Amino acid sequence: MAGGEGTRLRPMTANQPKPLLPVVNRPIMEHVLRLLKRHGFDDTVVTVQFLATLIRNYFGDGEELGMNLHYVAEEVPLGTAGSVKNAEEHLRGEPFIVISGDALTDIDLSDMVRYHRENGAKVTIGLKRVENPLEFGIIIVDEQGRVQRFLEKPTWGQVFSDTVNTGIYIMEPEVLDEVAEGEVVDWSGDVFPKLLKDGEPLYGYIADGYWEDVGTHESYLRAQADVLSGKVDVEIDGFEVSPGVWMAEGAEVDSEAVLKGPLYIGDYAKVEAGAELREFSVLGSNVVVRSEAFLHRAVVHDNVYIGASTNLRGCVIGKNTDVMSSARVEEGAIVGEECVVESEAYLSNDVKVYPFKTIEAGAVVNTNVIWESRGQRSLFGQRGVSGLINVEITPELAVRLASAFATTLKKGSVVTTSRDVSRAARALKRAVISALTASAIDVRDLEVVPLPVARFHTSQSGVAGGISLRTSPGDPQSVDIMFFDERGADLSPGAQRKLERVFSRAEYRRAFPGEIAELSFPSRGVENYAHDLLRTVDTTGIGEAGLKVVVDCAGGTGSLILPSLLGRLGADVLTVNNRLDEDSPTDTLAKQMRDLQYLGELVSSSRADFGVRFDPVAERLSVVDENGQVVDNERALLVVLDLIAAERGGGRVALPVTTTRVAGQVAGYHGVDVQWTPTAVDELAKAAQADDIVFAADGRGGYVVPEFSRTSDGIAAFVRLLGLVARTRLSFSEIDRRIPQAHLLRRSVPTPWAVKGSVMRAVVEASEGREVDTTDGVRVVQSDGSWVLILPDTSEAVTHLWAEGPDSDTAQRLLEEWAQVVEQAEG
Repeated sequence: MAGGEGTRLRPMTANQPKPLLPVVNRPIMEHVLRLLKRHGFDDTVVTVQFLATLIRNYFGDGEELGMNLHYVAEEVPLGTAGSVKNAEEHLRGEPFIVISGDALTDIDLSDMVRYHRENGAKVTIGLKRVENPLEFGIIIVDEQGRVQRFLEKPTWGQVFSDTVNTGIYIMEPEVLDEVAEGEVVDWSGDVFPKLLKDGEPLYGYIADGYWEDVGTHESYLRAQADVLSGKVDVEIDGFEVSPGVWMAEGAEVDSEAVLKGPLYIGDYAKVEAGAELREFSVLGSNVVVRSEAFLHRAVVHDNVYIGASTNLRGCVIGKNTDVMSSARVEEGAIVGEECVVESEAYLSNDVKVYPFKTIEAGAVVNTNVIWESRGQRSLFGQRGVSGLINVEITPELAVRLASAFATTLKKGSVVTTSRDVSRAARALKRAVISALTASAIDVRDLEVVPLPVARFHTSQSGVAGGISLRTSPGDPQSVDIMFFDERGADLSPGAQRKLERVFSRAEYRRAFPGEIAELSFPSRGVENYAHDLLRTVDTTGIGEAGLKVVVDCAGGTGSLILPSLLGRLGADVLTVNNRLDEDSPTDTLAKQMRDLQYLGELVSSSRADFGVRFDPVAERLSVVDENGQVVDNERALLVVLDLIAAERGGGRVALPVTTTRVAGQVAGYHGVDVQWTPTAVDELAKAAQADDIVFAADGRGGYVVPEFSRTSDGIAAFVRLLGLVARTRLSFSEIDRRIPQAHLLRRSVPTPWAVKGSVMRAVVEASEGREVDTTDGVRVVQSDGSWVLILPDTSEAVTHLWAEGPDSDTAQRLLEEWAQVVEQAEG
């Protein structure tokens, strides 16, 4: 399999296919072919697609390797199974092995064949235990090795093992009958699950050997070090002239040069006196290293010139590049091929220089020449793209993000833009609008509106997506850039990855002069939202009930709509903080608690039925009962659920798996089913798309009112709540008292990224014999109904645990027991 582009390895793969990337001066694919030859596989089919001619030209018919190579080209990518089906004419009549041409391995293929035959398997899948399973497909096998379940590229919430699919398969030829010809088909996503469902014998072979998917710059450098350290059994082309120091034919090293192995010097390379090569450095063919140069863990491709007194650490230098005297290239930096780094230039950590670029003498390059690294594991966090204003989130970055978003959409699409009350959001939104219109995207600027209003207008017919900017909750120094899909919901992980790919490659679409798009300012946006809300949500009984409520707008955008909306409902409403507060555009915890305490005093003294406080963008709400007591978010969810379930008497509600199971009792009492969802931000909105969903909530003050909107909407939730309370004629505390008490506790355990996968495997092993739910993370259910959920955090080095029992003591014991499992697995 040699058709991949290796996009994550750019700029190294900008001009050459990933299988040709050298590992200790031999292409990865050559190492793989030599492994196949060693185990008797000498008749080999190579599937090619990206830059296929380069692979054909390098390997030819395989004669030099003593192999017989055939090439099968894909006109368009056909997926992992589709590409093998494309080569079916060469694979008829006997079992065959499928192996990736861009993963470095020394797995014992002969033993894997033995295992396949002994088990009478239809397919045997090579498995390997890895530290970080996020980028791979997880596979669960039973004690006999038979495959039980597949999960392709999971989130941390879906990680329940560290045993991953290596992409090495042994197959019986009839498996190809399951693959449609000329269509995009994947083994793990399409074919294997079907075979599993049909009861076919699929087995997993857990390999002891070395396997590294060379998919990132870090893993590329690690593969070089592992070969030089002898961790992987591959042939090194050269002679070990001293322990750990390898030299190929024709290499010249001055006796005054300093060599500290393990390291490799390619054929006809030249190292001058005074140069110092340290551990895990690799020089390609015809490389020249001048005097006083210093290299440590540097990988230098063919025909590179390294000038005097240069300093290279933990970097990669592409072929035919010149690094001139006294230049310095730091950790994680990648310089593409055919570049010139002039004298005394400085490339800082993680900088990427694409091919055919010149870095001027003395230049200090702190960011990629195309896009800047933001130092995060992922561009997107829990609230879109977040960072410090004018430090991490600059107008330049906003332009590039908006350009990337525009590039994922068709020309002429319509996108909404909106913001909160802050000046920073205003400045950045202008940059966003410029980028969108310059990319042939029509913009409807909603200006300052509550977030639910922005989502509502984005979900209207003809709109392809939206961008909203707001001050980060709890951090007035930071800003969130939020991206919406055509439903007004947050982008799915797949759409986020698509945007990130465009952003990282800087492959932005630009409009021709006649295509520059339009900017419009829709009139009556807030009024249209209010009109649709009152038309859709049941408000009967509010006027007759004579309700009195206190509403805190928190100085946010909710004040633009709430007073006029409430005036049309017939309730007696007292509003506070009913203004746009530019100086305080976000909620700190102290401000939130202070405002809630004051709200409680107002409710109590005015004898109101209840009070609510909105967050500054009106997406979430907090509730105070008629006695002035703050109702915590989990409890408020149960009260609202009880009211809706009682009124509907059927249908389903969507709740995250972290919600108390008392919610299931409440819903079930009224004949309503619960759909438990993963905790990712888009999952609740996705679940709410179903026609029979009557309610959804996240347990953090976010509520979905499906009859009006399929996304979290504090304003709609409040109007719905008003109607429910009015028709019930019960006080908030009376409703609360009829609901059982929940005993749900939470704890977070610090967990290094490198051991998260093994931690979750330990959790699964420890749960053997008990009921396990893997909707998100691993939820272990005890015989008495108490349960614990173990869920790795997606953006921080921690693992979260929730435990619920019939009483607090049971929940606490359960929490401590499983926290100990997590902590011991880390050690």
